[in-house]
Amino acid sequence: EVQVEESGGGLVQAGGSLRLSCTASGVTFDDTPIGWFRQTPERGREGISCTSHSVGNLYYLNSVKGRFSMSSDNAKNTVYLQMNDLSPEDTAMYYCAIVRGCPRSFAPLGSVRHWGKGTLVTVSS
Repeated sequence: EVQVEESGGGLVQAGGSLRLSCTASGVTFDDTPIGWFRQTPERGREGISCTSHSVGNLYYLNSVKGRFSMSSDNAKNTVYLQMNDLSPEDTAMYYCAIVRGCPRSFAPLGSVRHWGKGTLVTVSS
């Protein structure tokens, strides 16, 4: 059974940092594209980034470029999303997902295979 689970969310002050983790099981992890997304009532679901063996790390949201970065630990079947210099506009439910691939020019919102349940990030001003 394929499972995806996020962790690491919480409450942080503006300017602070958080590192989210995404652990996947039931897949050959180092061959599996993983995407990060976030959702708010105002903006809906947004694709943040995606990582795969074939294309490396891609970042789709201009507002996070230079502040968010991904890394992977294949031994732990885990992808991380390091989020720095957080602002209240980053407050959202954050999800990772197994996707079919990482397009170079648009987020893979339409090609998700398995969603995690999400982890809440709240940034206070």
